[in-house]
Amino acid sequence: MMKTAKTKIVRQPKKTTANGKTAKTRKASPGKYIPSEEEIREKAREIYFERIARGEHGTPEDDWGEAEELLRGY
Repeated sequence: MMKTAKTKIVRQPKKTTANGKTAKTRKASPGKYIPSEEEIREKAREIYFERIARGEHGTPEDDWGEAEELLRGY
């Protein structure tokens, strides 16, 4: 009969806040992508130039909203 070595589980210490309470950590939910403001700005700029090239009317706010929707996958 062969003996196997037991592995010891080492746990990381819990993270605490400045007041000594245990900090809660959030796990990122898979599938929900949150673009940075810079990414949204670049996409809105791209949408703006395409809209102007087509001769369509619109506002920067509309371009920003469309960019957010496209990047977040709504």
